[in-house]
Amino acid sequence: MAFTPLSFLLITLTPLFLFFSHQVSAQAPGPAAAGPLNFTAILEKGGQYTTLLRLLSDTQVANQIDNQLNTSSEGLTVFAPTDNAFNNLKAGTLNGLSREDQVNLILFHICPKYYTLSDLLTVPNPVRTQFSTDGLNFTGQGRQVNVTSGMVETQVNNALRMQSPLAVYQVDAVLLPPSLFGAKPPASAPPPAKSTPAAKDGNNTKTKASGPSSDDSTGDSSKTRVGLGLFVGIGIACMAALS
Repeated sequence: MAFTPLSFLLITLTPLFLFFSHQVSAQAPGPAAAGPLNFTAILEKGGQYTTLLRLLSDTQVANQIDNQLNTSSEGLTVFAPTDNAFNNLKAGTLNGLSREDQVNLILFHICPKYYTLSDLLTVPNPVRTQFSTDGLNFTGQGRQVNVTSGMVETQVNNALRMQSPLAVYQVDAVLLPPSLFGAKPPASAPPPAKSTPAAKDGNNTKTKASGPSSDDSTGDSSKTRVGLGLFVGIGIACMAALS
């Protein structure tokens, strides 16, 4: 079989081409491994969650969320109040809460499961939150979803993220849990003081003064006048007999 110059060139270069192709493919970087989810980075990118970010940092709930996101198979759903939502609260509301109550307020905005918007319309109410005392209720239709805490109702708006295992939805009102902000029961009145039983007549009778009463004095005076008259009468009778 005769080799032409072209075929000889191809036979010579083919092994070299395969060799270099293998080297290049071996050195090419593969797809970057997905890093752990960073919840606060999502809020920072949103640009209107300064107050919520501060509370997450002060209470260390941010660390709890990140740890749970990367260890739980259920995922999380977070309802993120905007800065305007916090500004609409009564002045001093946040500062009047203890640190424990601030933690519970944030946990009330977190459901320990990943929910899409359509999931929220079919899930049985009330929906459990990370604040175990109170739950959330959802109503609506289509892509319009409303959430109520029992004290506050607002619409679930922009989805900052809706990809398992984390959903983050904007809300324009702070969801107030009734157990923290509901009307407190009135303080019970103190029990009535026990009345002291009346003393028996024998013990309650005051001791009379040792001196004579007015009735006794009147009787003694009458007796004195009778005795004096009797003495005078006898005296007169004796004088008459002597004369």
